[in-house]
Amino acid sequence: MVTVYKMSEQRESELTGADYLKATLCAAVYDIAEVTPLEEMEKISERIDNQVFVKREDRQLVHSFKIRGAQAMIASLTDEERKRGVIAASAGNHAQGVALSASKLGISSLIVMPLTTADIKVEAVKSFGGDVLLYGANFDEAKAKAIELVKEQNRVFIPPFDHPLVIAGQGSIAMELLQQNPKLDRIFVPVGGGGLAAGVAAVIKQIMPSIKVIAVEPVDSACLKAALEAGKPVDLEHVGLFAEGVAVKRIGDETFRLCQQYIDDTITVDSDEICAAVKDLFDDVRAIAEPSGAVALAGLKKYVAMHNIHSEKLAHILSGANLNFHNLRYISERCELGEKREALLAVTIPEQKGSFLTFCKLLGGRSVTEFNYRYDENSPVQSASVFVGVRIHKADEKAALISELNSAGYQVVDLTDDEMAKLHVRYMIGGKPAKPLNEQIYSFQFPESQGALLKFLQTVGTNWNITMFHYRSHGTDYGRVLAAFEVDSGDKAFNQHLAKLGYAFHNESADPSLNIFLTNQKK
Repeated sequence: MVTVYKMSEQRESELTGADYLKATLCAAVYDIAEVTPLEEMEKISERIDNQVFVKREDRQLVHSFKIRGAQAMIASLTDEERKRGVIAASAGNHAQGVALSASKLGISSLIVMPLTTADIKVEAVKSFGGDVLLYGANFDEAKAKAIELVKEQNRVFIPPFDHPLVIAGQGSIAMELLQQNPKLDRIFVPVGGGGLAAGVAAVIKQIMPSIKVIAVEPVDSACLKAALEAGKPVDLEHVGLFAEGVAVKRIGDETFRLCQQYIDDTITVDSDEICAAVKDLFDDVRAIAEPSGAVALAGLKKYVAMHNIHSEKLAHILSGANLNFHNLRYISERCELGEKREALLAVTIPEQKGSFLTFCKLLGGRSVTEFNYRYDENSPVQSASVFVGVRIHKADEKAALISELNSAGYQVVDLTDDEMAKLHVRYMIGGKPAKPLNEQIYSFQFPESQGALLKFLQTVGTNWNITMFHYRSHGTDYGRVLAAFEVDSGDKAFNQHLAKLGYAFHNESADPSLNIFLTNQKK
């Protein structure tokens, strides 16, 4: 314990990979954390022609690897520091790790969590013995409050990733991987703030440098990729919150230094690919991963396909399973798209009896997963646009299907990668306005908190006519909203009100799915 603590007093820039290896070996991780199993995923192994293993960090008592780093640092505190108590800022997994480690050691812990934190996570922290303070609209505000309380209450701050002791604790996963299967070719690691990736890579490269370590990030929170491109840590302008466990705006300074030195490659994945990986984990080993927990598997699958890898031994880390249950609805809807097993199309068919039957016959036995259409009596043309989902089985099958439909005289627009179509349009099809409207359509991210909708209406709803509105909860910290307004695109007052609102927004007026199914724009 003394050896590890002295390490934290060195200048971080002086710490070598050998230092991290020694610290990992000396860390008191296993006073609480468990050695988690490395399981083979037989179904996906056969599917992608590689031997795939999953490191089951969801099997920890807090259902996340975060217990390792928290325990390594808290166990190294002096008696005087333990009496002062600890404090952390977190929206989930780190909070539970700190609360449990502190409780086991008889140390008072205070966790500052954003007001939007799901009740299940707040109650989990309390069940592990931590006190909770709900503060701020997001993690950054909660962290600022925690730093403020460090000075007021003289507590010791336990950072979630950017500290040598925390990094060394996470590195214990690498030691287990080498003991469980020393013949691995590649290890895929999810990246948020970089503590896990830095710890695993630093240890692996000291013992088995031939093993490649691949960092995986969501495309909408790729802070490591941005830092590598800039040559230093940078702030992302916007961070997607679907995989909230790795939704970090800026990678840590020390974690970046180590990742830059030891990570072999990086890859990014989108939400649909993550959803598909969640399903893979359930199908293969009956694990129910949170989105961030499935990021590494999503990256593994994509990396294998991109680089045409065969007959290798590949491991990925299932980093957490603290899933908000309501997320499963969204995951279920999107996983087929992530696996490229479903195509979403806008197809123009004749407005006459038997059209749907004729269309289905053209599909050649393929399963229709979705068919949305509503008769529009105001339409001056004798045709209709339908929103259709079709199950496909091969990568080139979608292109062949579209070609077949075009040859039969149908106009087809591919909406498979259209986010507006997947988030909103598929739930809203019901006919266009009877008369042309001069409207602009915006997507918004609303915080899932009381008063969010009221604030929206008070800011913009009383000055401009709202012509369309759609909101559907996906069980995340932010709700996705689609709204249309009767307003000119260059209306400065309107744009000023949107900026004042303080919610992330984007003009979607040019989106093809909206123009096909929902709008009737003035020419």
